[in-house]
Amino acid sequence: MANHASAEKRQRQSAKRRVHNRYYAKTTRNAIRALRNTTDKNAAMALMPKVYAMLDNVAKSNIIHYNKAANIKSGIALYVNRLA
Repeated sequence: MANHASAEKRQRQSAKRRVHNRYYAKTTRNAIRALRNTTDKNAAMALMPKVYAMLDNVAKSNIIHYNKAANIKSGIALYVNRLA
């Protein structure tokens, strides 16, 4: 347990940031899942920019690594391009 005021503050900040980061990571994962479950190309094309923006934002704030975001975006593009 924290014994100093600064350590207690760091604990509070970490807990707050963890909740914030988990929310955005989970929201982004759900958006990716929704896009990958879409079988209509037009609907997928409409969702793509929104999901790309979400991935860029979570990568920019270091919630996920920028290379992981790039790999996910690449996979989404392949999936959407293969839709009939």
